[in-house]
Formats: sequence, C-alpha cells, structure tokens
Amino acid sequence: MKNSSPDYKRIYTDIINEKLPEKREACQNILNKKELSVLDILKLNALLFNTKENSKSNQQLRSYDENTIGEILEYQKKNNLSNTQVASHFKLSRNTITKWKKLFSAKN
Repeated sequence: MKNSSPDYKRIYTDIINEKLPEKREACQNILNKKELSVLDILKLNALLFNTKENSKSNQQLRSYDENTIGEILEYQKKNNLSNTQVASHFKLSRNTITKWKKLFSAKN
C-alpha cells in the first residue's frame, strides 16, 4: 500500500462546485496550478472558509514538506525579512524558521 497524499485539487474543486460556487473565481488561479503546495492549500482554506488561523492548537498540528519550507525561506530572502517577520507572516515560531535555516544550510 503506497502512502500518497489526498487529491486536494479535486477535493477543493468539489467543495466549490457543490457548496461555494460564488468563490470559484477567487480560487481559480490556485486551482489552475499543476500541483498544489501546502501554502496553496492553506490559502484556499482561508479563502473558502474565512479562517483566522491564530489558534495555537491549530498551529501545532501543521507539517511542511521540504518544497514548502524552501518556498518560505525563499520568500524571506526575496523580501529581505528577519526571522521574526517571516514567522509572523506565516504564523510560525521564530525558532522554527531558525531550525529550518540551519537544516537547509547543512544540506547545501
């Protein structure tokens, strides 16, 4: 049995078609991508359900793949942001950003 991720594109398309057709246009750019990243899924979730992702319990259960971590660190470089600013923008801890930077610099 192979461990594959859910087809988020299909899931969100079905949700939009069946329950939230008025939000189709706002989400179309993200859904047109070939593959959805974790950040894309979080954006879709926020657009569709107007979530305020401030709860600490919600944050504790998130996991990020290497591509998404790379996107976040690239965003930091591109916008010349501090660890605190990036952590605030993505609702992460500063320690997480520092840990990711150390891990990625060790790999390269």
